[in-house]
Amino acid sequence: MERWSGRVALVTGASAGIGAAIVRELVKNGLIVVGLARRAELVEELSAQLKGAPGKLHAFKGDASKEEDILAAFDWIKKNLGRIDVLVNNAAILHMLSLMDENTSQWKQMFDLNVLGLSICTREALKLMKEKGVDDGHIIHINGVLGHTLGNLPGLIPYVTTKYAVTVLTEGLRRELVQLGSKIRGHGEELTY
Repeated sequence: MERWSGRVALVTGASAGIGAAIVRELVKNGLIVVGLARRAELVEELSAQLKGAPGKLHAFKGDASKEEDILAAFDWIKKNLGRIDVLVNNAAILHMLSLMDENTSQWKQMFDLNVLGLSICTREALKLMKEKGVDDGHIIHINGVLGHTLGNLPGLIPYVTTKYAVTVLTEGLRRELVQLGSKIRGHGEELTY
């Protein structure tokens, strides 16, 4: 991790859980981290806890399911930090729904965040990396075993569908980067949820 000291990372869903744990480790290892979260005050609290760590944490209030918030975060990064080296697409939402559920607003929330938000963040990170000449960056999609198997869990089919999409997007990203001859790495990290 020493070679990443002083480099810039963006972590979505940084206010709690896995996102906060990732942020904590990156800052402890010297990275400058932007924590994108709807509850930015929690990221600010985490930043205060990490005072004195080798890296630095910046809280950015935004919703990773909204393109305008994502674009604002990347604009802030470009203007204030100048580059991005690592993107961790961690933000996700799970609603327990049946395929016969007529409330499609929760379906839309899951697809907007878990699939479209992840895709827009990836696009913007690649664009900024290319613009700034970063050819050794990493784009990490946090996924789970449910992105590879349906299992026998009633009420999870719409959620699992979004996670299957993340699996396909991650492999597509990896192949596209290889085809371009880029040294940027796109990969998924599988968790047991």
